[in-house]
Amino acid sequence: MAALQNDVKAFIVQALACFDTPSQVVEAVQKEYGISVTRQQVETHDPTKTSGKGLAKRWVTMFEDARKRFREETAEIPIANRAYRLRAMNRFVEKAETMKNIGLAMQILEQAAKETGDVYVNRRIEPDKTLDEEIKVLEIEKRKAELKLIEKGGGNSNAQLLADLIARLPS
Repeated sequence: MAALQNDVKAFIVQALACFDTPSQVVEAVQKEYGISVTRQQVETHDPTKTSGKGLAKRWVTMFEDARKRFREETAEIPIANRAYRLRAMNRFVEKAETMKNIGLAMQILEQAAKETGDVYVNRRIEPDKTLDEEIKVLEIEKRKAELKLIEKGGGNSNAQLLADLIARLPS
């Protein structure tokens, strides 16, 4: 395993910081520099892995900076934007329909529905109250009103009737 030049090391560290797998980095180094490296050799340049714990401070700092930049700039990548993905899906559906490929069109429509329904995000947007929730609220309000009537001594609710029956039972 030959020692790598600093520019190759920097390339490896930055690629790993962008969540490329060691296999992807091996291929990229081969294409970019014409150098054959192993996955294990690449992995030694990842400070988040056990094999990269002895990585020089300079490379660790570069890795952390590149990872931070990558995470912050993800929003600038078009496919990370929901509107971009939906527009692309719209184009794909139109093309599938013109090709009479209804099955593919349906799959894309399902994907778009999942996308707009926040299936792929951790946060959920709470919809307005459902009908069941409204009914529960109304039932609670009704019960509160019945209790107030009972407390005042008035009303002829089921609770009052039950209380009267219990009172009439022999001990």
